[in-house]
Amino acid sequence: MENNKIEEIKNLLASDKNSVTDIKNLNDLKVKYLGKKGIITELNSEIKNIPNEEKKEFGQKVNELRNIFNEFFDSKKQEFETILLNEKLNSEAIDISLPSTKVVTGAPNILEKLIEEVEEVFMSMGYDVVDGPEIEYDKYNFEMLNIPKGHPARDAQDTFYLEGEEILLRSQTSPVQVRTMLAGKGEVPIRMICPGKTYRRDDDDATHSHQFMQIEGLLVDKNISLSDLKGTIDIIMKKLFGNDVESRFRPSYYQFTEPSVEVDISCFNCKGKGCNICKKTGWITVAGAGIVHPNVLKMAGYDPEVWSGFAFGFGAERLAMLKYDINDLRVFYNTDLRESIIFDRKEAE
Repeated sequence: MENNKIEEIKNLLASDKNSVTDIKNLNDLKVKYLGKKGIITELNSEIKNIPNEEKKEFGQKVNELRNIFNEFFDSKKQEFETILLNEKLNSEAIDISLPSTKVVTGAPNILEKLIEEVEEVFMSMGYDVVDGPEIEYDKYNFEMLNIPKGHPARDAQDTFYLEGEEILLRSQTSPVQVRTMLAGKGEVPIRMICPGKTYRRDDDDATHSHQFMQIEGLLVDKNISLSDLKGTIDIIMKKLFGNDVESRFRPSYYQFTEPSVEVDISCFNCKGKGCNICKKTGWITVAGAGIVHPNVLKMAGYDPEVWSGFAFGFGAERLAMLKYDINDLRVFYNTDLRESIIFDRKEAE
């Protein structure tokens, strides 16, 4: 009698399996068979009515029936969960062909930003941006720039010598110009700028540093004059400080240029009226420049009777201090923002 009942339940379970279409149906079916009042659960309560000699066989068949259901339940549950997961993945799929969201990670360094701006202007005029070693030979740093032995610039108080008097930390980026001219073998026109770090034995204060950035430039071609230099300076100054800015030359002296000039720009703050920025003069000195000295051309292999050129040098920190209203050079190298001293242009008026 009990065996017939177990067979009936097996047949009923086989039929109910076909009615399961989702996870809810499956859970309802589990309650129907294995719940507190489930069909299989109630079979256990009937063991007491089974003769002792038949209890073992009955119990085995009940367990077999429970195992059949559990295997079906686990298999079906995994099937439904896989289907749900695939549906979720499809609905939440990322379209990698879409442009990504731009993540702002910070701001460019002020000096690098200014140097890149200067580089872009000169590259638009056909100049190359050239780099060179920061550890340099005396030959390139001084001698080939028409700075002979005994010149004050060679004094150990100004220059970091590393090995005797032959190897040093470059005190200017001019050696890159020398190397470029030597590579030209006296035959190739040159248009180049060489931004980079330079080093001098100096005490750090608001306007001086033992390390600073220079942006030097060189043009070597035929029939070059001061008017070519003036036009080039005008372009870069207007780009940095606005179209209203004017530039002027004042006579000066450098060993590697002849004639040499100091480059001034009209004060962009007071428009020439006089303020603290321009020290009441209406003009601000921003660079040194001049026509390349014949000796420099000759030592680099260029015939000064055929070739001529101009050279110029800006201090990147100097330009950045003017452009971004900063009154202390140390701000560029100090990571403690609480100690940064920003110049208020209104106070200069």
